[in-house]
Amino acid sequence: QVGAPARVGLVAPVDVVVPPGNTGLDPSQTSFFQVLNIPTKINKGTVEITIPVELIKKGDKVGSSESALLAKLGIRPFSYGLVICNVYDSGSVFSPEVLDLTEEDLMDKFASGVSMVASLSLAISYPTMAAAPHMFLNAYKNVLAVALETDYSYDHA
Repeated sequence: QVGAPARVGLVAPVDVVVPPGNTGLDPSQTSFFQVLNIPTKINKGTVEITIPVELIKKGDKVGSSESALLAKLGIRPFSYGLVICNVYDSGSVFSPEVLDLTEEDLMDKFASGVSMVASLSLAISYPTMAAAPHMFLNAYKNVLAVALETDYSYDHA
């Protein structure tokens, strides 16, 4: 999102409220405020707005006075940005929800992949880092079963 100034003739997408406070403008600039019926006072040689004023309502066209005042105050009330409709990657088109992955989603996908690798490795008896703990545990169970059936005893049985 990028801030944008209020241009003359533009239809306002949001309400624009000028906050109270010191404007930094000298007293000769009070004509802008008088045209727009904004209550001001002179304080320490600068114009100060006394109450918040709703300058432009949503759906109204921006006038030249409002545009000039907002420019003088340095207020950029509107914002514009891109809305992602589709994501294109290597010849494939995806919806933008693809970009909404959280760290937990990635961890779940990774855990699912490791589980599939371990299952395949165990099924074909091929040792991998994912399957090794299961292979050792299954081997220990087999040794323990043999020890129980043969009345052979060892420390961890």
